[in-house]
Amino acid sequence: MRQKLRQLRLDRGISQSFISKKLGFSYPSGYSNIEAGRNRLNYDHAIIIANLLGVDVSELDEDANFFAQKLHKTCNKESA
Repeated sequence: MRQKLRQLRLDRGISQSFISKKLGFSYPSGYSNIEAGRNRLNYDHAIIIANLLGVDVSELDEDANFFAQKLHKTCNKESA
């Protein structure tokens, strides 16, 4: 996923600082750590990043099942 996030971001000319601020991090390292694989990408941040990059959240990872499972769990929590 790291390479895909980086490539999508670079293709669109978006900085790590910009995404980091949109995610609510105080420093650019908040997002760069996700892109570098030092921190995990949570589903809420994935939705924000997907919107910023103009893609569907399933396009952020080669393993689309990961996000499908998280979406299922999130929807079940909201409807409970």
